Amino acid sequence: MKDLARLALDTALSRGADYADVRLVRYRSQNIGTEDRRVSSLSDTEDVGIGVRAIANGAWGFSGTCDLSPEGVQACAADAVAIARASAIVGQKPVSLVPEPPATRAFRTPYQIDPFAVPIEEKVGLLLEINERLLANRGVRKAHGFMTLRKADRMFLSSEGSDLESEVVTTNATYSATAVGDGDARSRSYEPPPLTMGYENIDREDLLANTERVAEEAVEHLRAPECEPCVTDLVLDPVHLSLTIHESVGHATELDRALGMEESLAGRSFAVPSLLRNLKYGSDLVTFRADNTLEHGLATHGFDDEGVAGQAWNIVEDGLFVGYGTSREVAGEVGLERSTGSCRADHWGSIPIVRIPNLSLMPGKVPCSPDEIIADTKRGIYIEGRGSFSIDQMRCNFQFGGDAFWEIRDGKRVRMLKNVTYQSMTTDFWNSIDAIADERFWHMGGVLNCGKGDPMQISQMTHGAATVRVRNVQVGAAAGVMRKSS
Repeated sequence: MKDLARLALDTALSRGADYADVRLVRYRSQNIGTEDRRVSSLSDTEDVGIGVRAIANGAWGFSGTCDLSPEGVQACAADAVAIARASAIVGQKPVSLVPEPPATRAFRTPYQIDPFAVPIEEKVGLLLEINERLLANRGVRKAHGFMTLRKADRMFLSSEGSDLESEVVTTNATYSATAVGDGDARSRSYEPPPLTMGYENIDREDLLANTERVAEEAVEHLRAPECEPCVTDLVLDPVHLSLTIHESVGHATELDRALGMEESLAGRSFAVPSLLRNLKYGSDLVTFRADNTLEHGLATHGFDDEGVAGQAWNIVEDGLFVGYGTSREVAGEVGLERSTGSCRADHWGSIPIVRIPNLSLMPGKVPCSPDEIIADTKRGIYIEGRGSFSIDQMRCNFQFGGDAFWEIRDGKRVRMLKNVTYQSMTTDFWNSIDAIADERFWHMGGVLNCGKGDPMQISQMTHGAATVRVRNVQVGAAAGVMRKSS
């Protein structure tokens, strides 16, 4: 297979490319869905192909193919160069890449059990057993289970001399219970983190051990009173924060968005380069660290799709906005001498674009537990899990929901609530954090279906966090006039 990649590279250069790189990738994916006592969906796919990028006359060209004959590979590389020459006609600013030293190495996700070697009957059986236990609660009327297993074997060659290989394995299993009654339906989910691990990440005992609690909380959610509009304190768990981080920090600090180069799917950003080291993004407690070397992180692939090695760097440091996720093309726009290694494609037939790295809210430095944060909160709402969200095209004005909500009164969780959404502005929100649990309570969450680009590409990344408290947040503003909680 490497001979085909070299053939593509040589062809692009012989056709006049000033720079070229080649990705040859094989994907394996298995997705299983169960509904109540039946299998609702099952797919098992394999896909292999080659993608060629080329710079000619100062412009990019890209082409991909699944025809892995020598003739097909040569035609693909020739097309990439021809597209670059055609793109140059529009007279755009010539592409300039920051340097990246060539490397020869291999990366492999550390895993113990190949998820595709586990019999399908075992996987389906686990999900059906989970559903059976959820349905044992008479208030639960619907049960759903999901399992996602992925493997990507990747080869990367560049005209600068890089020769890289990787094997990345991703696994995840989740489930939900829905209670129905009195003309209403409410759900509760269990969402262990997706990780780059083998089947050992599918923890059977843990998944089964939480079914009774999840079913009971689904029924409690159904019977819970409505949340009244107010301004109150929020205590947010790590799984919930993974989505808030993703939307209001991750996408906002992709440099192509900040430069106005990516405008599809709410694609701009308020966090423009002039604000670097001039914007208080969060309170002094808030540090967001990007780390594409994070063990089992979803964006930990050894190197990105430009051959740039995984790195760690700060996006926000002690509240100050200090960094971006970049590619080799845009890194120089903010004075960086090297890309952060955040340029990835979701398929051999997709051109790499800037994607969110593994991006985490770092834990508090003072010993503090989630229970202590709640005990120190006179009035508020505790939110677990992810729900609906909405954010404007500048990644500034947002609304988030969640999976489960409890009223806090005099330092105790007293009852569940339903229909809780909160509204804020990005920097107002993160500047209102006054407590973060310490590293003992830091957990990895993640996103498997991040959409960006046009045509849309789907990517994955980890967002770790510990429980936080956010002061004086608007809750339920869409439902009526707000009042200050008391």
